[in-house]
Amino acid sequence: MDNKQTSRSVLTIIRERIAAMKKMRNIIQIDEELCDGCGNCIISCAEGALEIVDGKARLVAERYCDGLGACLGECPTGALKVIQREADDFDEEAVEHRLDELAQKAKENSQGVMACGCPSTHIQSFAPAASACACANVPAQHEAEASALGHWPVQIKLVPPSAPFLKNADLLVAADCTAYAYAGFHRDLLAGKALLVGCPKFDDARAYIEKFAEIFQSASIKSVTVAIMEVPCCSGLPEIVKYGMKMAGKQIPVEKVIISSRGNIIKREKLAA
Repeated sequence: MDNKQTSRSVLTIIRERIAAMKKMRNIIQIDEELCDGCGNCIISCAEGALEIVDGKARLVAERYCDGLGACLGECPTGALKVIQREADDFDEEAVEHRLDELAQKAKENSQGVMACGCPSTHIQSFAPAASACACANVPAQHEAEASALGHWPVQIKLVPPSAPFLKNADLLVAADCTAYAYAGFHRDLLAGKALLVGCPKFDDARAYIEKFAEIFQSASIKSVTVAIMEVPCCSGLPEIVKYGMKMAGKQIPVEKVIISSRGNIIKREKLAA
């Protein structure tokens, strides 16, 4: 047998072995045209089979998907469906390793100060810049809106669950666009609250759930206000908070505030714990 025939034989064996590893089974399929990257499916996938990549939900690996479709009901656009096709078999052991990796990543994201020593990661608590009373006698033409921010940092991934400003706090969890859209953000939403900011579309939803679970377990949070934009990709943030609360075994009052792209509050509603 010459080298060419030997190469063909080896390729044939490899193809046969790859084919043998696959089987006809149910598996998730994602329509990228319909997917808006809201991240709801990420939250509901207990196996960690899905991730948001470049603003779209993606299947990380076939072996992580059990094909049961727990994520289908969470998709607001109908971008997900379960189909039957040839795919790698579901691997429970691989899923366990995957979840361990995600848990480790979430733990690393919850550290208060990064190894680089970036000032943005150092915990600071401070009084808001000025109260309404302190500004009462300022002439109208010189009047400035006072900052209601009482701590630093504010990014969800940078704030450790042990941060002192979270203890017994009323918590404002805000999609990062809300502060730009709503002019009264400090006055109407932030005043008197601890702030956590993030993007439910581009950030790690699963790490957020782990972070909120730790916060709710340790910080004795009194109430939560979740501020989001009216766009679909923001809708995952209240669900992330609720899943974290459920994981922590807590029932805390939650209010959802929806802000329009024109900068108006269009809805406020209490959510069931």
